[in-house]
Amino acid sequence: MTFIRSGGPGGQNVNKVSTAAQLRFSAATSPSLPAAVRNRVLVLAGKRATKDGVIVFTAHEHRSQERNRDEAIARLVDLIQRAAIVPKRRVPTRATRGSKERRLVKKKQRGGVKSTRRVTPWDDD
Repeated sequence: MTFIRSGGPGGQNVNKVSTAAQLRFSAATSPSLPAAVRNRVLVLAGKRATKDGVIVFTAHEHRSQERNRDEAIARLVDLIQRAAIVPKRRVPTRATRGSKERRLVKKKQRGGVKSTRRVTPWDDD
């Protein structure tokens, strides 16, 4: 956890006090994460993850250092909790014969409607 200068409101302290919190969590080398959760954490982190497997959270919404630190930790906890949920496997299904037939009947009807609108070159009447 490091603290850096933050942009935005802050009054006289804006250029003097480092209130933004930057949390770095090494997910790739963390012994507390199972391998499956580690992989999902890195995928969910997206652009926040470095090539070395370090996830960087920067919180600068609040004016106080303490609230920004809590915000960064909350983001990390939320990410790990979302990664801990094992996604359900998709069971491939097939369309029923009835649904295929209904689709083809509707296509035939729609094509019939469109063909009656069509003007042919020899129908100049």
